[in-house]
Amino acid sequence: MKIDPSVSAIVTGGASGLGLATVRALRDAGARVAIFDMNEETGRQAAEATGAAFVKCDVSTDDSVDAAFATARAVNGQERVLVCCAGGGNAIPTVRRDKATGEIRMFPSDQFERVLKLNTVGTFRCVTRAAAGMMTLDPVDGERGVLINTASAAATEGQMGQAAYSAAKAGIVGMTLTIARDLAREAIRVCTIQPGIFDTPAMARVPAEMKQALGAMVPFPPRLGAAEEYAGLALEIVRNGYLNGTTIRLDGAIRMQPR
Repeated sequence: MKIDPSVSAIVTGGASGLGLATVRALRDAGARVAIFDMNEETGRQAAEATGAAFVKCDVSTDDSVDAAFATARAVNGQERVLVCCAGGGNAIPTVRRDKATGEIRMFPSDQFERVLKLNTVGTFRCVTRAAAGMMTLDPVDGERGVLINTASAAATEGQMGQAAYSAAKAGIVGMTLTIARDLAREAIRVCTIQPGIFDTPAMARVPAEMKQALGAMVPFPPRLGAAEEYAGLALEIVRNGYLNGTTIRLDGAIRMQPR
């Protein structure tokens, strides 16, 4: 699909990190873009800096997502591109023993469900809305739209304490081919990007020495990924009409260790 001013796009989690880099790349290519994000302050700042539209959106609720899509379409028209970057996790062992007291504590089920709801269900919720809207469009160059989801290296090599996050991101990987098959007859493509360790705002709290050590774990190039590299791959997926139903690792060949 050619990216130009005729193309409308939505990026969830678009106010920072991988999402913001993707917003910038889409805008630089000429697309009209709506940023979906929970953080109003950073969302509006990102919109002002990029020329995108900001729409406050909580991907974990139907009402918020439905309202956000309606608002974005009123501003930019029906989207042909959706990039899902919204997500998050926690770090809680499945079961742990307190070293001081010997007390055994289990991973709270509500915290496990929260991470799945945000990542897997939130992504699927946005995918269904976008796909339904794309189905109302006439194909351009043989396709109606492109859906891009975001997984993580944790989907296949989750570290200790990442049970919920690993399950959530593995769910995104697992549903990619199925959704692509569901939407094939409607000329809508679906791919997932599986990033490794990236230098995003979430890493800003990490000491410089630790960031350097993390980068050194990457076989080549031995550094953290740049958000612009994620964005570049997202745009290539949009442009390359034969990419469909697949998950693409973007990680410098790293395979995460247990901790």
